[in-house]
Amino acid sequence: MKKTFITLLVTAVLISCNTSVKTEIKTSKDSIGYEIQDDGTKVPLYGGDMSNLAVLESYIKAHNDRDLETIKSLNGDKDFKVYGPDGQVIEGSEAHLEFLANWFKEASPKWKTNYLIENELTNNKGELRQWVTSGHEVTLTVDGEEVKFGQVIDARISNGKVQMFYVTQRILAADEL
Repeated sequence: MKKTFITLLVTAVLISCNTSVKTEIKTSKDSIGYEIQDDGTKVPLYGGDMSNLAVLESYIKAHNDRDLETIKSLNGDKDFKVYGPDGQVIEGSEAHLEFLANWFKEASPKWKTNYLIENELTNNKGELRQWVTSGHEVTLTVDGEEVKFGQVIDARISNGKVQMFYVTQRILAADEL
């Protein structure tokens, strides 16, 4: 009995050494969330093209540098739109540049970026939408006093250009300064 057991054990070990194991590698992207379309359909969001982060970083730097030419070069050519934090809507690159020129003089905004997140989806119409969500600390000068805001920007990027963006902001609490 003991001899039979040892023979079976040795045979099992030898067989297991010669057995090849096939491993299937998963190559599909994992969803990081979803967007809800107008019809209620949930469309998966995926991590997207990281080069879009560089576009938004350059865009924010141009704002800090008051470089309207670079901002103009990074604004989308067609249907460019901005949704501001106070309900304002700016349509077109020229209107955006005019707004910024005045705002730079009046409030002297300065951004400090805290994070950038890239994601993308293909909507129900088959259109690829790439977004960068970013968080910033923004310092404005209001009536001669500095005021700090927390700001989140959702920017749609296409072909290396900012096509549109939404800005949400709030005044930072004392313990966040």
